[in-house]
Amino acid sequence: MAHDCAATPLLPKAGSKPRRRNMYSFFCATLASTTTVLMGYNLAVMSGAQLFISEDLGLSESQTEVLAGSINAYMLVSILAAGWAADALGRRGTLLVANAFFTAGALAMSLGGSYAALMAARFVTSVGSGFSVVVTSVYNAEISPASTRGLLSSMPEMFISVGLLLGYVSNYTFAGMPVNQRWRVMFGAAALPPALLACAALAVPESPRWLAMRGRHDDARVVLARTSDDPAEAELRLQEIKQAVENSNSNNNNNNNNSSSSSSSVWTDLLVRPSASVRRILTCVAGVHFFQQASGIDALVLYSPLVFKRAGLSSTSTALVATVAIGVVKMCFVPAAALFADRLGRRAAPPRSMAGVALSTLSLGTTLLCAAGSASSSPLTAAAGVASVLGFVAAFSVGLGPLANAYSAEVIPCACVRRAPASASR
Repeated sequence: MAHDCAATPLLPKAGSKPRRRNMYSFFCATLASTTTVLMGYNLAVMSGAQLFISEDLGLSESQTEVLAGSINAYMLVSILAAGWAADALGRRGTLLVANAFFTAGALAMSLGGSYAALMAARFVTSVGSGFSVVVTSVYNAEISPASTRGLLSSMPEMFISVGLLLGYVSNYTFAGMPVNQRWRVMFGAAALPPALLACAALAVPESPRWLAMRGRHDDARVVLARTSDDPAEAELRLQEIKQAVENSNSNNNNNNNNSSSSSSSVWTDLLVRPSASVRRILTCVAGVHFFQQASGIDALVLYSPLVFKRAGLSSTSTALVATVAIGVVKMCFVPAAALFADRLGRRAAPPRSMAGVALSTLSLGTTLLCAAGSASSSPLTAAAGVASVLGFVAAFSVGLGPLANAYSAEVIPCACVRRAPASASR
């Protein structure tokens, strides 16, 4: 299999006539990625809603912070379950389930009347977020031809950015309503879109890999023919998928003969007895995603209005307007990174992105220290705080944000298919 992969490249050689890019795969990835809009919306809307929830329900500062930050702990549960759901229900089926959780969570949040009720509703919404971000990334990687995999694998991050912008706009738009209605309308506005996005998920074909896993090779061939740049690439992709599935089944049968669980063999080969190549892959992928989250992007998204107020923007409405700028900047820089990912590669941008994040974080910390030591708010510190946050978002969005998923989607499948262990190919 490794020889076949090396002998038949998916991309044309330099100097050869470029092939026509497949637009159907772009269409499928776009529709599938729209589900992640709701994840971005729920992240951003909490940044403004928490200001009004605490005032309306009389929550303490600690309760408000736990409510806002609990999404990451809750998402961990759904992320661990997303792989099982995607294999059992299919990629499309799991996206439909994610949209159902988004609708239920939005309604529960808007109707919640106590801290316990809001925490439970936050969990429901977080399950939808975890399912959507995992399955959308998997689906896009499996549906994409090699020529545009970098762009299409980055699409979930683009639509998360759209959701962030919509969430920030919602915060500002509904901030003038009575205090007991503001945050309820902010969350309730997210109850209807999942029904429309579920229709979008139904409009795309099932993942060819999932079809092959179910033995539906003819259906997988049809999907690959529509989502590849040419028939030769479609056939090569099908052979790679079939080989990986056969290796997986063979390895699972061996484990069953040895009275071992086939599901546990995956984790055993990945974490207990990994080969040198698998160990290197895990180190690279885990490292990229670790630095992505360690950058502090979630904290900045969730608490940006509070950060702006600490920097010197005394008015809540002014702080909410500044958060809209975060969504606009992210919307501008994420597509730029995705468009250049297939030309410049995946390794060049993340180090520069991390350097920009470090500098902007240092600038923001210095600004907040100066603001804390000042008796009154200063327009200079307020402007510096806003500029630092926008610089942080721009630096994150040109590298760490969109390219982590694109890098992971390519490094794991390529190495796993060529090495051909069942654990790595899943």
